[in-house]
Amino acid sequence: MRTHLIILLITTLVFTLYFNIGFLIPKPSETFDLPVDESLRKEALHRGLSPVPSSWDRALQVVDDSDNPLSSKKIALGHRLFFDPVLSKDRTLSCASCHILEAGGDDNRPTAIGYHNQPNPKHLNSPTVLNAALAKRQFWDGRSPSVEDQAKGPIQAPFEMAMSPKKVVERLKRRDDYVEAFANVFPKKGITFDTVTKAIGAFERTLLTRGAFDLFLEGDDDAISDEAKAGLYLFMRIGCKGCHTGMSVGGQSLQHFPLRRYNSILAPESRFVNGARYFAGFSWQKPRGDAAFPFSDIGEFHGRNGQFVFRVPILRNVTRTAPYFHNGSIETIEEAVRIMARHQLGLTLTNDQIDQIVAFLKTLEGKPVDYVVR
Repeated sequence: MRTHLIILLITTLVFTLYFNIGFLIPKPSETFDLPVDESLRKEALHRGLSPVPSSWDRALQVVDDSDNPLSSKKIALGHRLFFDPVLSKDRTLSCASCHILEAGGDDNRPTAIGYHNQPNPKHLNSPTVLNAALAKRQFWDGRSPSVEDQAKGPIQAPFEMAMSPKKVVERLKRRDDYVEAFANVFPKKGITFDTVTKAIGAFERTLLTRGAFDLFLEGDDDAISDEAKAGLYLFMRIGCKGCHTGMSVGGQSLQHFPLRRYNSILAPESRFVNGARYFAGFSWQKPRGDAAFPFSDIGEFHGRNGQFVFRVPILRNVTRTAPYFHNGSIETIEEAVRIMARHQLGLTLTNDQIDQIVAFLKTLEGKPVDYVVR
């Protein structure tokens, strides 16, 4: 009897410590002094967060492609094709149907809707076309190396535009205006499926956006708020910039998601305070068993080759492209930030920290630059 009582007392003590150890650790101050603006800017530039060029000459150095040299005539032709429903089987859809340039470059739907109102069979959310040319890979699984190659997919997909390369060429050749335009832009090849997607890709390469963050990086201390600066500091220090980097703030790599599934009843809590990570004990959570994601697995798309490897999303204009994640299961940017911090970085952010990061993300909003193309 005494032995059982001792075991019970020890067990109770162990569980008490186990669940409350976070409260036994001295809590650091929740306040911190931000680096001065110039230091914060230098750190951002050092970590690869560069501004989008404001001039076409500089932009051309970034987006031009030796396999598809840009010219004003080619870009103009691509613009026409991007908005023309002639490329869809029933002539009701264009590239712009799922990539609305005024709405963040996507369609703000959980999943794309194509030919005869068919949803994407994997329930995939449409990525933004804005700044897509800055990314190293296209599509959620990163299977495409360029915007030109990516354009071939939706045109041919039976649940999107439902056309064949042969049908595209036949239709365009019936249009004298397109025959003339292609002869001017591609005098040796004329209208082919390859030249069609090269023209579209050329236009998409001009869809770079600038916003308040670019002005801050270029030296304007007042371009973003103090809250956004705090969010930028967190974004860099907790590890977001490790994947969301480059001029596009993302799209540069493929990464495993989620890194931490937290499928047990108890999950460790880590907090980021004053530039350091602190263990804060354990929290109860509803076990998810073998659930694939920390949200509904609608569509059952598990990334490249089913290995839970996804292209890192571009964060420019991300606050305008809800809903979030590959299947559009998350409605708010705040919840998306919380999930990424917890399941990729192992951090439990406070509401204030989430608001600060969202304030920074809003500085990435911007309209396509009206470049003077020569």
